[in-house]
Amino acid sequence: GRGWQVDLGQAGDFIGREALARIAAEGPKRKLAGVEIGGEPLDLNMTRWPVHKGGEQIGFVTSAVYSPRLGRNIGYAMVPAPLAALGTRLSVTTPDGERDATVVPRPFVDPDKEIPKS
Repeated sequence: GRGWQVDLGQAGDFIGREALARIAAEGPKRKLAGVEIGGEPLDLNMTRWPVHKGGEQIGFVTSAVYSPRLGRNIGYAMVPAPLAALGTRLSVTTPDGERDATVVPRPFVDPDKEIPKS
């Protein structure tokens, strides 16, 4: 996260301090996960698509698109923190029906940051 932006050890009070302290202690309840979505190439999507695990809706896709560079559909999904673990298998309800999805590393391109080194 962005814990480095706020010093909870500083003196004084501010709006949101209690909530930030709780998140720092307990961790976030939800996370924005990178997902690879199976099936035919998707058109750009900026609407919420339901995300399911074990038949239960657990979150939503915030955006998705087919990446010609990667040759696959990629997107972001807001899911419960434990389900944001790499490799977690999910399903996404698109206008074309259910599609399998897998939580993958972000960024989608060059996660090991090798491109700038070349």
